[in-house]
Amino acid sequence: MFMKKIILPFVCILAANASYAQVESVRMSSEYDPHILFAPLKYPVADASSRSVNGAPGVAYWQNQADYSINANFDEGSKKVSGTVVIHYTNNSPYSLDYLWLQLDQNLFKKGSRGQVRLPLDSYSRYGDSKSDFDGGFNITAVKLQSGVASAGQVADYSISDTRMQIPLKSPLKAKGGKIDISIDYSFIVTTYGADRMGILETSQGNIYSVAQWYPRMCVFDDVRGWNTDPYLGASEFYLEYGQFDVEITVPSNHLVAAGGNLLNPAEVLSTEQITRLESARKSDKTIMVRSESEMMKAAKSNGGNVKTWKFHLDHARDFSWATSKSFIWDAARVNLPSGKTSLAMSYYPQESKGNNAWGRSTEYVKGSVENYSKRWFEYPYPVAVNVASNVGGMEYPGIVFCGSSSTRSGL
Repeated sequence: MFMKKIILPFVCILAANASYAQVESVRMSSEYDPHILFAPLKYPVADASSRSVNGAPGVAYWQNQADYSINANFDEGSKKVSGTVVIHYTNNSPYSLDYLWLQLDQNLFKKGSRGQVRLPLDSYSRYGDSKSDFDGGFNITAVKLQSGVASAGQVADYSISDTRMQIPLKSPLKAKGGKIDISIDYSFIVTTYGADRMGILETSQGNIYSVAQWYPRMCVFDDVRGWNTDPYLGASEFYLEYGQFDVEITVPSNHLVAAGGNLLNPAEVLSTEQITRLESARKSDKTIMVRSESEMMKAAKSNGGNVKTWKFHLDHARDFSWATSKSFIWDAARVNLPSGKTSLAMSYYPQESKGNNAWGRSTEYVKGSVENYSKRWFEYPYPVAVNVASNVGGMEYPGIVFCGSSSTRSGL
């Protein structure tokens, strides 16, 4: 027994030394260099006039702008979003552009995409968990240059590589204010689990569709890297140009649309009572019910055969997202901002998520959070702060977030 106690530690030491030797041998033969991988100055230094030495904007700083006009239709039977996006792009850079780059995020859901090779959608991870037989992605049917270059009015040449599109221009887009309009007709099928960014939640009164990365978007052209064309792999955030959004979304008539922008046509999509309640909520620090559970039940039982078009506007934002369902209960309250301005906190959730320990307090939490953070750090810049109960566990876009429908208490 005494000898075993002496020998066993030596055996462990010898095994550890052998294991270390194997690892060291692999390390010495590898070309991996952690100093390069984690270098603090990974990107080239920008022009000193546009970027100061500490990274802040310089005297000649510039930023390109992408404004979007989107007209989309959602067909619940096929779960298809189809529409036309017109991108109004302004080149404020000091460089003329011979070609344009766009992001096609939905192509992540095509079979064989780089993102699926990296992390298959049926892997049941945060960024997977989808049907293995689902084959999604954008169906691009037309790309036209409408104005701004010599080829305006013509069908554009373009090439698509995974989640990116390049459009070569027959004449360069001028520097320092050159403008071009790009019109794209497209469609895609909404996936049930969209890499934890979008999805479809089944509820007793109807599905909730949370829709994001849903239109072709401009890649950023900046003073550090030029065109930023990294492919979208799912487990990543988004670097986008800022601009304004004018969005029209046509859905079944019994649906509500929740979106991160100002609703422009309430009289066309809401009842007189709902409009009155919504206006009351804009003046109330307490949560006001805009569409009650009983109204939701009535809408859910109707066939929704007709359609309604919801119109939204959002300024100075980098993205726009939305959700739609016939099963939404909807409430709202005023958000008080330090400057004296106000925003509107709103929550959309199904019957299953209601309750004083659950989504019945969501608007209260949204209001309190936005007011608190606006005092502490930076005033909230958007006209609405919307929380949508979803099968997405937590994802944020300008003016709107998707949160878990089963969240309660501190989890919510």
